[in-house]
Amino acid sequence: MPMIVRNCAGGVVFHKNKVFILKNEKGEWVLPKGKIRNDSLPTETALYRVKYEGGIDARIISTAGETSYEFYSLSRKQPVCNVINWYIMEDPKGKFKVNSEEGFLDGGFFSIKEALQKITYSQDKSLVNLSFKKYLVLKEFEELEEVYV
Repeated sequence: MPMIVRNCAGGVVFHKNKVFILKNEKGEWVLPKGKIRNDSLPTETALYRVKYEGGIDARIISTAGETSYEFYSLSRKQPVCNVINWYIMEDPKGKFKVNSEEGFLDGGFFSIKEALQKITYSQDKSLVNLSFKKYLVLKEFEELEEVYV
């Protein structure tokens, strides 16, 4: 039986030294993400999901890489592989509104240490860790540009 491959996109959203995570209906702590629909670009989907799931108006500052995971879809009765394009995003305000109608139980901006303790999946933990390091470097360059421009 062939595996369905779904292309998805999501955001690793930072506000200062904190990262945004959500607690889903299964009680798992995850990052905002979703399936790329129709002719949407991965960037559009990532920004939309961050806004839809967390009420955050973020901006993309860099790519963060790709993760994938497989699961068995009971509704489709076949295996599915989600391939997720991730983006490092920034939210200058730090305001959010967890979309409880979508089944999210909790969420918010947490310190990196606290987020890494909460996040359910190890590849999401690695993604947040690497993204935060990259984010700090990008912010340093941004501050240098402001000084020298």
